[in-house]
Amino acid sequence: MQAIDDFLAAFATFAWGPWLLVLLLGGGSFFFVYSRFLPFRYFLHAIDVLRGKYDDPSDPGDISHFRALSSALAGTIGLGNIGGVAVAIHMGGPGAIFWMWLGAFLGIATKFFTCTLAVLYRRPDSEGHIQGGPMYTIIGGLGEKWRPLAVMFSVCTLIGALPVFQINQIVQAFREVILIPNGWLGDPQSQLIFNLTFGIVLALLVGLIAAGGIQRIAAVAARIVPSMVVIYVAMALWILLTNIADIPGIFALIIRDAFTGDAVMGGSVGSVIIVGIRRSAFSNEAGIGTEAMAHGAARTNEPVREGLVAMLGPMIDTLVVCTATALIILSSDSWRGSEASGATLTAQAIAQHLPGLGPYVLVMCVFFFGVSTVLSYNYYGAKALGFLIGAERKHLYNYLYVASILVAAVVSIDAAINLIDGMFALMAIPTMTSALMLAPKVMDAARDYFRRI
Repeated sequence: MQAIDDFLAAFATFAWGPWLLVLLLGGGSFFFVYSRFLPFRYFLHAIDVLRGKYDDPSDPGDISHFRALSSALAGTIGLGNIGGVAVAIHMGGPGAIFWMWLGAFLGIATKFFTCTLAVLYRRPDSEGHIQGGPMYTIIGGLGEKWRPLAVMFSVCTLIGALPVFQINQIVQAFREVILIPNGWLGDPQSQLIFNLTFGIVLALLVGLIAAGGIQRIAAVAARIVPSMVVIYVAMALWILLTNIADIPGIFALIIRDAFTGDAVMGGSVGSVIIVGIRRSAFSNEAGIGTEAMAHGAARTNEPVREGLVAMLGPMIDTLVVCTATALIILSSDSWRGSEASGATLTAQAIAQHLPGLGPYVLVMCVFFFGVSTVLSYNYYGAKALGFLIGAERKHLYNYLYVASILVAAVVSIDAAINLIDGMFALMAIPTMTSALMLAPKVMDAARDYFRRI
């Protein structure tokens, strides 16, 4: 197992080299400037679109703008915000949060472009059902000669969409926050049995819901995500209000450490930046391409509308939820010298602020956030397989997906993170490349749309 962990760590480190930071940060900066801040001036209009003011049941697509955003947020809000932030602080110190913020800020512009393109270049799959996403953007916008780039994205998505991190964190949260502290699990053998048993239960649950396709996934996400966000943010606000005097100092620590790396990385600012951007990409998926597949299913005939809705995602999942998690952890002593990582570290911080009930509320949020994320990822992987071998065979991905849930329940957290991180990095190459090349098409559509409204 150690050899596999070492290989995956080396793979993720290579994939997230400086060139990828240039692609994501440089690409996001380009989108931000190239758009001349045009979409950002229509924030209130984006809210109206999200509320359904412009919904038309006769428009092409499968789900409403609200459900499209809920499905995308189901894949981003959750363990990337609860466990991922803790991983960022554990690996990169408080300064990594600053670079997560920067990645999310630029990700707002990136999502506007990638998700507008997802609707602009939607096309029928082999069953005649309209589909959107980076692979269809590449074929429709750049032409058949670019198909290898679309295939690369789809192949990487098959692995990148596997739920190894989410399932690993759900199992870890139940095991280390509830069962072990209460003496219900002791020796390693009983822990392994629990991991496998819980993995089987999760596999059955996910399989039953995922069989209903994007409509059922979106319906479940539309119910779970908003309520869990409210519960989690309410708990975070209570903790932060009771520690209000510490907040200015925490923000100062984040900004100072972002440019010194003194807290964890021994002064390696470059390492802090890489950790922050990696966790930001995992948190909001801007530029990765998965979010474009969810928004590509929106029921609309105006691509720019879905781009406006999509840009709300990084504001919610990273700038709000991730910041809340970071402040909870950094206002406690749990992050200093702790060997814990992921959801366990967040639980330790919450237990310090809200002993008794707090960790149980977190475990509930972890479970529902995690399940909603797993459902969205199943849709992404099945959609990628449908592009590669035909939509009539995309259901075969469910077998791989369910099997991966059992594996994810027992692998180490480092292996889970490195596998997904590496694949996300490779998925960003075709997504950002096609978006940069087709950016003028987005601005043409945007100018036309804003002129008409």
